[in-house]
Amino acid sequence: MAVPVVFFGLFFAYPVAAIVGRGLRQNGAWQFGALGDVLGDPGIGQVLWFTLWQALASTGLTLALAMPAAYVFARLEFPGKSLLRAVVTVPFVLPTVVVGTAFLAMLGRGGLLDDLWGVRLDTTVWAILLAHVFFNYAVVVRTVGGLWAQLDPRQEEAARMLGASRLRALRTVTLPALGPAVAAAALMVFLFTFTSFGVVQILGGPGYATLEVEIYRQTAQLLDLPTAAVLTLVQFAAVAAILAVHAWTVRRRETALNLVDAAHAVRRVHGAGQRLLLGLVLGTVALLILLPLGVLVERALDVPGGYGLGYFRALLLSDGGAFLVPPIDAVGNSLGYAAVATLVALLVGGLAAAALTRRAGRFTRGFDALLMLPLGVSAVTVGFGFLIALDEPPLDLRASWILVPLAQALVGVPFVVRTMLPVLRAVDDRLREAAAVLGASPWRAWREVDLPLVRRALLVAAGFAFAVSLGEFGATVFIARPDNPTLPVAVARLLGRAGDLNYGQAMALSTILMIVCVVSLLLLERIRPLARGTGTAGTPLDRTGAF
Repeated sequence: MAVPVVFFGLFFAYPVAAIVGRGLRQNGAWQFGALGDVLGDPGIGQVLWFTLWQALASTGLTLALAMPAAYVFARLEFPGKSLLRAVVTVPFVLPTVVVGTAFLAMLGRGGLLDDLWGVRLDTTVWAILLAHVFFNYAVVVRTVGGLWAQLDPRQEEAARMLGASRLRALRTVTLPALGPAVAAAALMVFLFTFTSFGVVQILGGPGYATLEVEIYRQTAQLLDLPTAAVLTLVQFAAVAAILAVHAWTVRRRETALNLVDAAHAVRRVHGAGQRLLLGLVLGTVALLILLPLGVLVERALDVPGGYGLGYFRALLLSDGGAFLVPPIDAVGNSLGYAAVATLVALLVGGLAAAALTRRAGRFTRGFDALLMLPLGVSAVTVGFGFLIALDEPPLDLRASWILVPLAQALVGVPFVVRTMLPVLRAVDDRLREAAAVLGASPWRAWREVDLPLVRRALLVAAGFAFAVSLGEFGATVFIARPDNPTLPVAVARLLGRAGDLNYGQAMALSTILMIVCVVSLLLLERIRPLARGTGTAGTPLDRTGAF
């Protein structure tokens, strides 16, 4: 546990504490009166209220649209199911900047709705809610569907035999069994939307701001560190409460359920009702997921005078404006940074997962929660904290390129842990003991017993860490150097400049980033580990375990 604790202490707790301390400490004394001043500001109150209610609305809408799809993927067999499962998962690994850009191309100025009917939905709350559903749809489908696929269908069939209607059997038998999984998925969606930054920044306009956006505005634009520090503490307290509820939900999930092989529960589509449900799910996927991605590609190809690759070719040139180098260089920068971040995330996350496998108790649960905090605490705070805290020997890293992959690795570690932990816990301890009896050292036992069993999970973890590192935006927007921008930062800079050429280049860069993420996802589909059987409801799936 030492390496993960030191890593999180130096590159997460220390920068966050530094920026909070810089904001609340003046002339050597703590200014806690700023808490009341900030929280009493009506404008900040509106930000807090909008952050809360949009997260609740996004969570409810995501559940309403994704639950039917969870059933379809869990219980119905139909042509193209595997391909559709991969398509549904694509938005999940896309950066929020690209998600916002895709919906801007569909709902914004000159977008699809504007061209067809003269309707614009950007700078409205509907654009934000739809983009959040687009991004989190797969969380519900995979998490709830993963458990639904293994529930014994004979329990529901027995209720039907005793006279219950299909709806009553679903309500009294299936949904109670799925309740903890639904709650876990809802909490994860709420966590992601509560801390939303890129989507709100691009689609919300000046009229809407979440806590994350307001922290960015107070830090980067107004240089008001006391207000940013208070908002960071508020967000931290809210995320801690969410994680506490999530941990309680996890304990509820660790109850015995009658699970079966997923192949035994799936059935071919039959009857008008199931055909109608399948059609509705396919229509939802087409409108909610395929259409925004398709519009994004179409806008990247829509050059003056017709369709072509003009915007892609423009990425090869440097205009001396927002970029000191041609924008296309961001592709190589992002790939290099993401590769280093993946190696760091695998090292730290692998050690953390191994430690969690061998220890239990309250301290371990606290350590587990610590690993999840980077997903919920302000990435803006972490990025700006890097600039403030890591500027003195022996940690004078502000001018070093390593800052970017370190920030990206913070987000990748939870994915590595959540992917590897269930597999490591499934390894029979007797195998390790047998190796020890035969004279193997702990390192050799791990290399020859654990590693062959978790190799595929390790590859999947590496893929997810690479994808999320590639798309990290909140922290890297502060620390990426002008001559070495990452893809998400380059997209945001282009969108922030007027002109059709800049807009088209942003769409072209977003398309490139989307293609890179999709390729990573398809590789994951090919190397994903074999399904695991269990006699309990299992471990928390979070964002990756069910994938």
